[in-house]
Amino acid sequence: MSKITSLADLKKKREEMKSGLDLRTKALDPESIVQVKVSMATCGIASGAKAIMDFFLEQLDRRNIAGVVTQTGCMGYCYAEPTIEVKLPGQDPVVFGFVDLKRADQIIEKYIKTGELVDGIIPVNYQSIDLKE
Repeated sequence: MSKITSLADLKKKREEMKSGLDLRTKALDPESIVQVKVSMATCGIASGAKAIMDFFLEQLDRRNIAGVVTQTGCMGYCYAEPTIEVKLPGQDPVVFGFVDLKRADQIIEKYIKTGELVDGIIPVNYQSIDLKE
């Protein structure tokens, strides 16, 4: 643990602790908030997923949208990286591919805020084990 030697150090430590507490508080009931998962496997990182993750972290907070942004491993859509999964409260998750900053902004403004679908949705190509007979 680093020593706190100035007021600036104390403020920095306070913000770090506050953000950690905020994430834990949101995690108590994740179904009630927007969940954004950014695919951060090697192919995603190489395609710019870090910038997309930073954008969602910053913009959800700036636009006062209750949500949590996390990273995940490979989603299996390497051809469409960067990919993200967005889950709105009470709805099934939707996966978006080829997400750049412009599309990320559209996802926030149209899909997250109003529920309107935007370009870039990757269709579900699997069936849950529970649904098979």
